[in-house]
Amino acid sequence: MNQILVTEKLYITPDLKRKRRLYKIEFFIAVLLIFLLSSYYIYAEYDRNKSEEVSKVLLSEVKNEDDNTTKTSSEDAIIIVLSEEEANQEPEIDTNEIVSNTKIGSTTYTTEAIIRIPKIDITYPILSETSDELLEISVNRYWPRPEDMKPNEVGNYCIVGHNYRNGKMFGRLNELENNDIVEIEDLTGRKIEYEVYDKFVVDPTDRSCTSQLTKGRKELTLITCTDYGTRRLIVKCREV
Repeated sequence: MNQILVTEKLYITPDLKRKRRLYKIEFFIAVLLIFLLSSYYIYAEYDRNKSEEVSKVLLSEVKNEDDNTTKTSSEDAIIIVLSEEEANQEPEIDTNEIVSNTKIGSTTYTTEAIIRIPKIDITYPILSETSDELLEISVNRYWPRPEDMKPNEVGNYCIVGHNYRNGKMFGRLNELENNDIVEIEDLTGRKIEYEVYDKFVVDPTDRSCTSQLTKGRKELTLITCTDYGTRRLIVKCREV
C-alpha cells in the first residue's frame, strides 16, 4: 500500500504540474478566442441587418412614385430630396435622368433603379455610385459612369454587390443559370427583363466583362466576389 502511494506521489512531477498549468492557460485562451469570434460574428450580423434596413428604406422610397413632397421621420431623420430636374419636371423632360436622393442621418444615397432576381428571391435599390460604404448598404452601379449611360439603355450596365454567406445582396448569385431572368426597373417605371446567357470567374484585375461593345443590345453584367474574395464571379445577361 505504501509503495503504491509513493509511486503515485512521484508520478506528479514538477514538469507535469507545469504542463497542467499550460493546458489551463491554453484552454482559457481558446475560450477567450471563441468568445471574441462569436462576438465579432454577432456584431457583423447586426451591422449587416442594420445596413439591410437602410436598403429597405431606400427601396420603399423609390417605390413611392406618386409622393413628391419632402418627408421626415423623427426616429431615423429620413429626408427625401427630389433631384432638381425631377422637381422642375416639364412634359418634354428626358425621364432617363430621374434619380431618387434619400438622406438618412448625414448621408445622402442616390438610387437610380431597382433590380429583381426571382430565382434567388432578391430585390434591391441600385445606388448610382460605388464605394466600400455604399456596398454595405445595397448593390451599386459599377460601370459605366452615370453620365455616360442610364439604366435600361443600349450598352453594358454593370452592377456589383457583396457576396454574403447569409444569401443577402449577391450571396446567391452563383445559383443563376442560363435563361434565368433578371429585371431592372428604372425610376421612370420602365421595366426590362434580361436573360442570363453566360457565367464565369475571372481575376480581380480582369475588367473585360465591363466592355461596352454590345452590338447595339441592352446588356447587364452582375459582379460579386468568390473563392474567399480572391476572384470575381461574373453573370452576363441580355434583354429578352
